[in-house]
Amino acid sequence: MSNYIVVKQVTMSGIFGIYHRDGRFIKRENLIQMSNTLEHRGTDGSGLWCDGSVGLGDRLLWSTPESILEQQPLVEQSGDYVITADTRLDNREELFSLLNLQETSSTTLWDSQLILAAYKKWGQHCPQYLLGDFAFAIWDRRKQQLFCARDHFGVKPFYYFRSARTFAWATEIKAILCLPEVSPRLNEVKVADYLISFFEDKAITFYQDILRLPPAHSLIVNPTEIRLNKYWFLDPNSELRLKSDRDYAEAFREHFSTAVNCRLRSAFPIGSLLSGGLDSSSITCMARQLLTPRGKTPLKTFSAIFDTVTQCDERKFIQAVVAQGGIEPHYVPADQMSPLSDFEQVFWHQDEAFYAPNLFMHSGLYRAACQQGVRVLLDGFDGDTTVSHGVTYMTELARQGKWLALTREVRGFAHNYNRDPKKMLWKYVWPYGLAPIVPSIGQRLGRKLTRKFQEQKPPTLKLNPVLVQRLDLQERIQQLQPYRNSPAQTAKEAHYRRLNWGVIPFSLEVVDRAAAPWGIEPRYPFFDKRLVEFCLSLPPQQKISRGWTRMVMRRGMNEILPPEVQWRGGKSDLSPNFHHGLRTFERERFDNLIQEEIDLLEPYIDIVLLRETYQRFAAGETMSDSDVMSIWKPLTLLIWLKHTGLVP
Repeated sequence: MSNYIVVKQVTMSGIFGIYHRDGRFIKRENLIQMSNTLEHRGTDGSGLWCDGSVGLGDRLLWSTPESILEQQPLVEQSGDYVITADTRLDNREELFSLLNLQETSSTTLWDSQLILAAYKKWGQHCPQYLLGDFAFAIWDRRKQQLFCARDHFGVKPFYYFRSARTFAWATEIKAILCLPEVSPRLNEVKVADYLISFFEDKAITFYQDILRLPPAHSLIVNPTEIRLNKYWFLDPNSELRLKSDRDYAEAFREHFSTAVNCRLRSAFPIGSLLSGGLDSSSITCMARQLLTPRGKTPLKTFSAIFDTVTQCDERKFIQAVVAQGGIEPHYVPADQMSPLSDFEQVFWHQDEAFYAPNLFMHSGLYRAACQQGVRVLLDGFDGDTTVSHGVTYMTELARQGKWLALTREVRGFAHNYNRDPKKMLWKYVWPYGLAPIVPSIGQRLGRKLTRKFQEQKPPTLKLNPVLVQRLDLQERIQQLQPYRNSPAQTAKEAHYRRLNWGVIPFSLEVVDRAAAPWGIEPRYPFFDKRLVEFCLSLPPQQKISRGWTRMVMRRGMNEILPPEVQWRGGKSDLSPNFHHGLRTFERERFDNLIQEEIDLLEPYIDIVLLRETYQRFAAGETMSDSDVMSIWKPLTLLIWLKHTGLVP
């Protein structure tokens, strides 16, 4: 007999569940403990359902208008299907039509009901018909199996533990670790991946027995098998041909407007991160344009400002957006915060060592948004990747011997982005123009000239060779990223590779966990599936033209963006503020780690080299961001290992 408890009727931002594949009955106290562990993800209530060997649950947080009446886990009337879902669907009207639900009120039908109806009609193929951000699990009593799926880019997290006896899942790892049969065992493969910034394994975590469901994948679990399936692939050969630059710009604006508009569905005040860069400014200006005719209150924006580390400050561009009106700006002094602010709480929420050096700024911005009653926060994360800078097109021109066109692009790029045109041009002229025709005796000259323009730096972080050999790390990297040392041949190939980069879901997961304690749901217009597919299909001349990268976006946002933002070259480097924060706020902590506890990392890294690098940093030497990151990664890893008790 099923047992069902609901506290408030709402949607949620945390899901969890247990399926005993060997038929054992669920212990309710285990589900309750998982729910309590995820309480911070949904303060509006919780729901539990269990029946025999299966139990589903969620933590509840209101977001969209229809979510306020939602009840989850949702049990289908016949009792044959039960769903728990963390979701926001963006193609609701299309689904109403496909599922013959046209007469059903679009303001009352829940997203979870739409997903369940889609599963009943299309079975395991249902994710192919969904647009938006989602992670869900459906118990199918008829088939005696669990069906799970995650959205196309991994906006919504989904972690799971599997064994011969049990399958358990949750939005956060800590909810799985609270189960008695799950032991926290360190995964040294992930430790090595983390230290070398290798992200291509989209399933691995820092725990040996806990995995991530990769983006665009579904999972079928029953007593005899656990089957993973990829339901969506980007098409690297897609091509869009329109008549003119204006047509491309209008098409971009239409896709971008749709991506922003469908993320404005909210029952609460909407906010937008506004850094002054092209991505966040475009989202903010488009959202303002869409909201104003609806009579909505001014869009709340949240910006990091820098009064001490002034080279990072973007207020000139932020104010240009604010000056257009319709915005209620809020500012966070980012240079007054430590990169390890409230580190114990941060590590508890993150569950894993985190790579992001500027995560503390996100936390400060989320706190500010929470204080203003915002629950939905638009974020311009990685618009660079979606639209693409298209710089590999210059390589294409060099390969094709189109030197005049290449020279125009190089000169324009160098002017727009303050680069040395001679160094840039040589990077193409030597390998694609001179090297093929210069006799071998002249190659020595070429190497000398190349070295003149390329500074060679020794590494500042090395893995322990014993670890590298034991993990067969080189073979692992080659298998997961066979093109690692093979440059992309075309702009489209470079764009496609970047969109499939494992750092995207990794970063989205980190940010999700940072936003959760503040009751914030980040939404990412640049990771709208339709917009991504459109941008990948564009010819290279729409990505870079006259040295301006992301040209289709600049043209498409004409008369929406302030001109000084629309035609700005590059963006501020936040590295100086990160370096300042470490030296100002974390010097004592890092000194103690280096002097007293760094030996704990000897199984993983060359600690002598780390000490040498840190001594340069402590002495006040100006260092590159990569050098500082070679300190940050191992020391934050050490702090996390101590925090979790997983020290070797």
